[in-house]
Amino acid sequence: MAFIVMWIAVLWLSVVEGGQASFVGLAPVNKELFKESHPVAYKCAEACHTGDNLDRYLLGRQFMVIFIVFAINTAGGPIGGAELWGLPKWVTDIFLVTGFAMILFTCMVGQLNSQVNASHCMLDYCNNYINLFTLYVARSIEFSGLVHASYLVQFLVAALAGREIHSNEEQRTGLQLAFFWFRCFLSLAILAACLAITFEALFNGQTTMWDGVPEAVSVILFFLLMSVVGLLEGMQIAFFAVAKLRPEERGDNVFAMKTCELLFRGEGHNLPGFMIGRQLCVVSCFFIIARVTSIDIAEGEENIFGVTDRTQEFLNFGFCGALITTILASISWQLVASAFPIAMLSNPFTYVFLNICLLLEATGLCSGAWVLAGVHKKISGFQRDEVYIGTAEERAAQDMKDATGGVDGGFGHPRKLPGFAENAPQSLKKLMTNDPTVVEYITSVFGSGSKSDEKDVEAGDE
Repeated sequence: MAFIVMWIAVLWLSVVEGGQASFVGLAPVNKELFKESHPVAYKCAEACHTGDNLDRYLLGRQFMVIFIVFAINTAGGPIGGAELWGLPKWVTDIFLVTGFAMILFTCMVGQLNSQVNASHCMLDYCNNYINLFTLYVARSIEFSGLVHASYLVQFLVAALAGREIHSNEEQRTGLQLAFFWFRCFLSLAILAACLAITFEALFNGQTTMWDGVPEAVSVILFFLLMSVVGLLEGMQIAFFAVAKLRPEERGDNVFAMKTCELLFRGEGHNLPGFMIGRQLCVVSCFFIIARVTSIDIAEGEENIFGVTDRTQEFLNFGFCGALITTILASISWQLVASAFPIAMLSNPFTYVFLNICLLLEATGLCSGAWVLAGVHKKISGFQRDEVYIGTAEERAAQDMKDATGGVDGGFGHPRKLPGFAENAPQSLKKLMTNDPTVVEYITSVFGSGSKSDEKDVEAGDE
């Protein structure tokens, strides 16, 4: 059963991650262009790109991602004393006990490969009812009010930054306003309860933390990892916020200048490199946080705060840790970084973790995601969006130009990962340049977009 749950969770995570790239990327595109060719993608756009629905989807989606990763950790974690193929204990300790194998598996199968394809094949990727179902699940999570405490953080950050919160809907009034604030304070109460339950379990040693780790160390590790995840979430928002600024507008702090110099050096490949290394780093933190916060009541022990057995079974699945991580370690930091990107860049830890993420990407640990993406694209028959709706220039020429400012760049909106060939591993790019047969193979796998990718590769190697 655990094997089935793990695979369902990983595959659904892939849909969630790819769906984000598709829904965000299609936001400025006139949906009438693909109403006939991609009817389900059109339904997704209708549901997602009306009013502030995209914001609602992204908020609910963030909880989904973290909760699914926690579920993967619970279902795929090895049992005590597990052995594999007679391998030495030190090998099983590295890959199984620490969760390293599950981290790589989740990153490449459940996240990066779908992000690579969905960033260029948005229409084909989301033209199915699984993506439409996932969209409605994310919207339902937001509507439930579970993560509405994030809006309180949004209002606080907006007040501190002296900025207005842009909305595509009319201002709430009457019962609608009352229902909104009710969910905000309900979410705050649930968050407080989750924190109380988690700390009670941590101090009592009733979590899935590795044996021999003192309770005090578990608590310190919890705060440390939450801070690391928050920093990494904020960094991606801050980096995109300053990407189009002139160097003199990026601040005069020494760490801000060092960070920008490293990030935008040369052809700018360090930005997508950071995104890949960041993904590996964040997922690693998620798995460890899941282990630190997931509750494990031994047989005969009293339930946390004396709750019923059914309630305790629900809490054991990682709900508390997922909600805490979503609001306090993810969304909140994104909101702060979107309002104060220069301050985020000026943090010395930002420069340190940028180097760590680039180092992780340089190891090639996640390079298998490119291969998986190519295989997935070939099997599914994905084609670039330009095949169906043309380029932005062609759409404008047909009087169907994209909406200006399609996705609001304010308060913590996620961005897509970059494309394939222009940000593929350097060794593959050199091989494509030197060997025409490799280019032909890449073209056969990645379809019509490969010619433009060839030009990008050649330009990048000049």
